[in-house]
Amino acid sequence: MIRPIEIDAWLDSSLYRVRTGLVQGIEAASRFARRFRVSGPLRAPVELLGDALSLGAIGSVGVLALAMPAFEATRTDWLAQSDYSVTFLDRYGNEIGKRGIRLSDNVPLEQMPDQLIKATLATEDRRFFTHFGIDPLGTIRALVQNLQADGVVQGGSSITQQLAKNLFLSNERTFERKIKEAFLAVWLEWNLTKPEILKLYLDRAYMGGGNFGAAAAAEFYFGKSVRDLTLAESAMLAGLYKAPARYAPHVNLPAARARANEVLTNLVQAGFMTEGQVMSARRHPATAIRATEGASPDFFLDWAFDEVKKVVKSGDRPLIVKTTIDMNLQGAAEEAVLSSLRESGERFRVKQGAMVAADPDGAVRAMVGGRDYGESQFNRAVAALRQPGSSFKPFVYATAMMNGYTPKSVVLDAPISIGNWSPQNYGRSYSGNITLTTALVKSINTVPVRLAQALGRDKIIETAHRMGITSELKITRALPLGVAEVSVLDMTGAYAAFANGGLRAKPYPFTQIVTSDGKVLYDHARDEPPPARVLTEEAAAAMNSILVQVPEWGTGRQAKLDGIRTAGKTGTTNAYRDAWFVGFTGNYVAGVWFGNDDFTSSDKLTGGALPAATWKKFMTYAHSGIELKPIPYIEGGPTDGERPEVPVAIAGGARPLTLSAATARRLGEIERLLEAAPPLTPAAGAPPREASAQPPALVAGGPDTPASP
Repeated sequence: MIRPIEIDAWLDSSLYRVRTGLVQGIEAASRFARRFRVSGPLRAPVELLGDALSLGAIGSVGVLALAMPAFEATRTDWLAQSDYSVTFLDRYGNEIGKRGIRLSDNVPLEQMPDQLIKATLATEDRRFFTHFGIDPLGTIRALVQNLQADGVVQGGSSITQQLAKNLFLSNERTFERKIKEAFLAVWLEWNLTKPEILKLYLDRAYMGGGNFGAAAAAEFYFGKSVRDLTLAESAMLAGLYKAPARYAPHVNLPAARARANEVLTNLVQAGFMTEGQVMSARRHPATAIRATEGASPDFFLDWAFDEVKKVVKSGDRPLIVKTTIDMNLQGAAEEAVLSSLRESGERFRVKQGAMVAADPDGAVRAMVGGRDYGESQFNRAVAALRQPGSSFKPFVYATAMMNGYTPKSVVLDAPISIGNWSPQNYGRSYSGNITLTTALVKSINTVPVRLAQALGRDKIIETAHRMGITSELKITRALPLGVAEVSVLDMTGAYAAFANGGLRAKPYPFTQIVTSDGKVLYDHARDEPPPARVLTEEAAAAMNSILVQVPEWGTGRQAKLDGIRTAGKTGTTNAYRDAWFVGFTGNYVAGVWFGNDDFTSSDKLTGGALPAATWKKFMTYAHSGIELKPIPYIEGGPTDGERPEVPVAIAGGARPLTLSAATARRLGEIERLLEAAPPLTPAAGAPPREASAQPPALVAGGPDTPASP
């Protein structure tokens, strides 16, 4: 057994031996170093050199530590472009506009003009092909000139350093950024060839006006390919590298020409050209063209650009996007909305309108986001959330159709109260037991409220979201009357589920996204899943059998197309703040909204008036000269004056009721007699009814106005 005193003795002796060894080692090193001690006149410079080496080693470690974060960027796809540059084509492949930065990198270096390359090198980096990424002579020369001028008059960065800044760094003027720039320049030289570096610089340098690269700048400033640039134009572009905002020719042409003259002088001083070769360019300087914008679907392009950024998470190169838009239909949609506002906007005290038109599968063919894009870029078709009024009711009825109801099911139209809320029909009149068809066609208010009570409002919200409504729908008593807020785009996409027979039809703006070299990044047919069924075939057939009657004898008669089967629903909100018509044929689905941005009331504008008429204007043009397609599950059906007959059941827990054919015919005769009678005067305080509405005994809500919850 080891005693404590033995452990203590071992520790003391061990520590003594370690201390003695360290002292002897230090003395031995000192004796060895004294052999190299310099005395006499050489002592001072040698000690200075030693101190310089020590400080240099310490400084190198510090500089390297500052540069390390910059090298993290090289671990990613460092050739990726952080900004987006998108060229949009219409459905037929014609260019319709651009969004993001303007960038083109599809011109090989060997096809760029020799004078452009020489002008760039003469102005930015004359020793580009001889240095290793950093030009010490150029840096010293710039430093001397800046000191003489007592300011920054010349940059000392090489082309490689400028490229490193463009690819990896910001424009901040700090010592840390310059250190990172230098290290990254050497790294680029190690990993790329000189031609590759020069090509990247010519493609990525900012040239003013939102343009990146010489090819994009040539198109923007001179309206030509970079391959066709003259010497004067090349000199003007080469002059932009220093200060593109100051020398951009479309902003300050005299300054741009003066700078181009300096570039021509640089060409001579560098020995790349003679004075005789540049004389003509001096006498005939370049002139930038005046950019002219053609008709562009700007609201649509803004939305499509946002959708591109969702699909392509970073703008890794210039993108070409083939959109779904049809410029003929776009022009018709714009004309329909604007002409309606010009002709009737003042009368109805309404200033704004929006429209979305799409194929039944969701491909958006036209979009109008407001009266004037130049005046306001706010897209009312996509970003504005407005109450849909009675145009929301089809979601209630579709839910009913998937839960045992049919178009002939009978529901009581009578006063109903939920707590202290009592929704009322227009004219405060009620029709008793009516079919769901009549209730929806006439836009009666009490029936969808009863349906919501029987079905559950959560089921209605689920149906609406499944069909395409993306905004939040709160469970409230007035939900079935359309008090939730939705967008025109969502409503159009949701109604497309009726138009295609019950499939989800998410509105989409493009079919393909490709890079400038032809690589397909996104293809709608390839990358999107097949549409899900959101309505059963029976429910879709039932809903379409009702909706086709709204333009026939309901509130949407101004939307009826001549010779073309039409379906849809009107919507008008409290105080006439919003007026809608959303409808479809076998070929297209479209939603129209009119209102005011400040939510002020219109002058009794209803969905069956201006929105329905505007919808008809557009759809009449859209269906001219095309093959007409049938509405799913609709082959014939009621025409003017016809009514559905023989309801089969009473909803809401009441006992079943079957009407005889004779009774049904008699009810039809009474209804027609009432239609022929003069309009009844509403009770005092009741809101005025739609111009196209029937007498109050048969009208459901008149102008589709929901009672406040």
